[in-house]
Amino acid sequence: MLSISNLCKHFKGPDKVVHAVESISIEVARGEFAVVQGPSGCGKTTLLLAAGGLLQPDGGKVLVDGEDPYSLSPDARARFRAQKIGFVFQQFHLIPYLTVLDNILAPAIAAGTHPLERAKDLISHFNLDSRINHVPAELSTGERQRVALARALLNQPVLLLADEPTGNLDGKNAEIVLGHMKEFARGDGAVLLVTHDPFATKYADKTLSMADGKLLEG
Repeated sequence: MLSISNLCKHFKGPDKVVHAVESISIEVARGEFAVVQGPSGCGKTTLLLAAGGLLQPDGGKVLVDGEDPYSLSPDARARFRAQKIGFVFQQFHLIPYLTVLDNILAPAIAAGTHPLERAKDLISHFNLDSRINHVPAELSTGERQRVALARALLNQPVLLLADEPTGNLDGKNAEIVLGHMKEFARGDGAVLLVTHDPFATKYADKTLSMADGKLLEG
């Protein structure tokens, strides 16, 4: 489902070139929940953005469902992301003036679909029925992350990419969010989650450790 081969990404700093990701290879199969853990600044987010077609790598290759998103034009790549990949971030990135329903429906614009019934089904699945017409400021932190996860799943992606999705959550809400991600993987999806928190690893089928832009052995 996700195949990353010898991925490299470098950034030019004021004094030297920063090797954010250096020769990383990862395979995440359908039905698999993979976690990459490591300290802040080790390159996890760079890895995730490159895996999701959001950050052109300097070397190596990314395949999602057998296709290289970086071989596509920018417009085609955006459509590919909208149709194939769901993203979940620590900061939620909900649109503050939209309701729960409209926030969840937002990805349908990029995909060119109108999945109102699916959005309502996701709202029920994530126990948000009583919040359907509320804006993000009226939600708890856990509810906001559930809305973000429902939004990521709207277009029925094959791959879910998550960057510190439990970073702002208490233990109970972290378990709810991670449980839903595990459920997605078991439903023939694939999940790659990056985090500095070892808590997520208890949900993982595969755990990898990262430091200084490289995967650690063992």
